[in-house]
Amino acid sequence: MTYDYDRLLRSLKGRGFLPQLLRTGAEAREAALTIIGGRSVGFGGSATVQQLGLYEALSARGNEVFWHWKEPPQKRIETERRAMQAEAFLTSSNAVLMDGRLVNIDGTGNRVAALLFGPPLAVVVLGRNKIVDGTVEDALARIRRECCPGNARRLGLDTPCARTGRCADCRTRARMCNAVTVHEYPTRVVEAFHVLLVDEPLGL
Repeated sequence: MTYDYDRLLRSLKGRGFLPQLLRTGAEAREAALTIIGGRSVGFGGSATVQQLGLYEALSARGNEVFWHWKEPPQKRIETERRAMQAEAFLTSSNAVLMDGRLVNIDGTGNRVAALLFGPPLAVVVLGRNKIVDGTVEDALARIRRECCPGNARRLGLDTPCARTGRCADCRTRARMCNAVTVHEYPTRVVEAFHVLLVDEPLGL
């Protein structure tokens, strides 16, 4: 499959995002480290960010980091709240549309909340597998088909999608599709919203 990156970059810029196109995950990691600099960093749950080793890289060089995945269960909510008060927020999105909109589904809400009303600097890293040439509904279908079942299994959640690999629009406490956001444009709270597009598949 070929991707019209020029069109996507134009769409993102037109919506007020700060996009870059990187060839590899290694390039994206270096770009994220450069953008973040010495700031404190909150993390949203992200297989992409984990795959790139950004938590380890930032911790090793002395950045103050907040990621609930690295904490015991009793400290996770506190860490999620501290992540929202950091100087930068680092995560991925579930999908990006060719018109430049970012689409996310969240279970706890910390990731989308931070992108909407969190740190003044946001950095979102996206592999090419997250690109959807279609509508918001197409993006949501992709997320429910490819992201949520895989994430539910990875997190050990007791949901129908974890067992069958298919969304059942369940009504369980463990459900991870609790909030849907569509970023049309960065909110006024987020002063610089970087989108790092990577010409490799990353995450789910």
